[in-house]
Amino acid sequence: MPGLVSVKTPPEATPLRISVPEIQPQSQPQPQSQSQPRPEPAVPRTPNKKPPSSSPSRSKPSPTRSAKKPPPDSPNPLLLSDASLDNPDLGPFLLKVARDTIASGEGPGKALDYAIRASKSFERCAVDGEPSLDLVMSLHVLAAIYCSLGRFDEAVPALYRAITVPDLSKGMDHALAAFSGYMQLGDTYSMLGQVDKSIASYEEGLKIQIEALGDTDPRVGETCRYLAEANVQAMNFDKAEELCKKTLEIHRAHSEPASIEEAADRRLMALICEAKGDYESALEHLVLASMAMIANGQENEVAAIDVSIGNIYMSLCRFDEAIFSYQKALTVFKSSKGDNHPSVASVFVRLADLYNRTGKLRESKSYCENALRIYAKPVPGTTPEEIAGGLTEISAIHESVDEPEEALKLLQKAMKLLEDKPGQQSTIAGIEARMGVMLYMVGRYEEARNSFESAVAKLRASGERKSAFFGVVLNQMGLACVQLFKIDKAAELFEEARGILEQECGPCNQDTLGVYSNLAATYDAMGRVDDAIENLEYVLKLREEKLGIANPDFEDEKNRLTELLKEAGRARNKKAKSLENLIDKNSKKTKKESTKRWPGLGFRS
Repeated sequence: MPGLVSVKTPPEATPLRISVPEIQPQSQPQPQSQSQPRPEPAVPRTPNKKPPSSSPSRSKPSPTRSAKKPPPDSPNPLLLSDASLDNPDLGPFLLKVARDTIASGEGPGKALDYAIRASKSFERCAVDGEPSLDLVMSLHVLAAIYCSLGRFDEAVPALYRAITVPDLSKGMDHALAAFSGYMQLGDTYSMLGQVDKSIASYEEGLKIQIEALGDTDPRVGETCRYLAEANVQAMNFDKAEELCKKTLEIHRAHSEPASIEEAADRRLMALICEAKGDYESALEHLVLASMAMIANGQENEVAAIDVSIGNIYMSLCRFDEAIFSYQKALTVFKSSKGDNHPSVASVFVRLADLYNRTGKLRESKSYCENALRIYAKPVPGTTPEEIAGGLTEISAIHESVDEPEEALKLLQKAMKLLEDKPGQQSTIAGIEARMGVMLYMVGRYEEARNSFESAVAKLRASGERKSAFFGVVLNQMGLACVQLFKIDKAAELFEEARGILEQECGPCNQDTLGVYSNLAATYDAMGRVDDAIENLEYVLKLREEKLGIANPDFEDEKNRLTELLKEAGRARNKKAKSLENLIDKNSKKTKKESTKRWPGLGFRS
């Protein structure tokens, strides 16, 4: 059985934090630096003054205040009564108290009540029945507080209400308030793992921003990049490439040659090209990004790009050049960040993978141990996502050398690190899918099915039910069901996987053909001989007409079809074969063996 990999996504963003601006009702939007991912006048966030991220990972700006304010005076309880909410001065006051409560470090609990009451007050005091942008600001603050408490589902209705208030015909303030609302809604859906809804919200925000600012404004470029990164996470690489090209064009028009912004765009473009298998283009973008970072004196960023260049060289089987790139990065990270930094561990993992691929298992094992030593005692500031990502990669190395138990232990540790983290549903689903493969390989079929089932549920909830990865997981879950003699359930899973893989990969894809073959074996076991014959004839026709007959599976499938036709000719209503006779007794295979078709049942992983 081929090793499943987790859904490839860039590193996750930092958790949302609350950042509330000074209250300036109906103020004109101030120009912002190009580094701000999106302009946000009349929104509950202070402008982000940091330079743009030079890495291809999505960043959600959420600055914190450097100094805590003293606790605010508690409002008079009479002011908090429902009757007092009709006072037009109460809304701004309560919103200011909520902001001060957050800034003082008292936590979001108290601020939540103030923000709720402020929103109610602004609703009641609407002039001529038309709410003002003050209500939008209070709803954005309320949603941010809900998110900080991990109550993302409750933030969504507040943001939906916020995006209905602005009237785009009333000028820039309203347009950018609506834009900010859609972007914050997209962030919230992202934290809920609902990728499709997140991207749809970002797209609505981008449309509004382009109408308000024009399609060449630098802030539009930052939003395009933000949306491109979201599409990378969703594996919509064609759309991501289109958006990234637009971002690159805008930055080249507004920035100096070889700027940090251009370098960041090229790193993202390289990630997209790599995902699409266009390694030469990816390498070209990385080299240009590296030159830009060298020109700007960004030594650590140059080292990070060297790691990416090493990855491309390894994909091209240019192993000596890959080692050189990794060693360059390792030297810089050790000197600038210390020997125990997770960046050093990540390079160790890449070297371990390289030496494993080239058959130098002793060196590979040594680098794995060095990386695990760093992850076991992480330095302050190391995120759980970094450790989990490293453990997942090391587990893949153990899997490749037929050490499924060790791989399982590492995957379990990785999942435990991520299980309470918002926005990690797809990553956890990928880990659970790989755990299912490992459990299947060691013959723990019930646990494998449960692991696949959990992964499938998460992928459905996150909107990835139409991805090729989802189809592959369904196929693997079907195989586990076969081993548990749940043949009807297996047939359902294979049928769903067939529909998805046909749509996403095409009928000639090997994964698609494998599902057809599995489905034929399932129908045969259920006594549906005609359906089994139909599936096998379809597979053989594709192989003969489009793929050629050199594939070793061709003869096996042809022989199976011949047997089925003979049986159908003798007695079409013949009793279904029992699964005990169909399932291969030697089902515990090594990884290499598991890539072959199961001779007893005709199932393929």
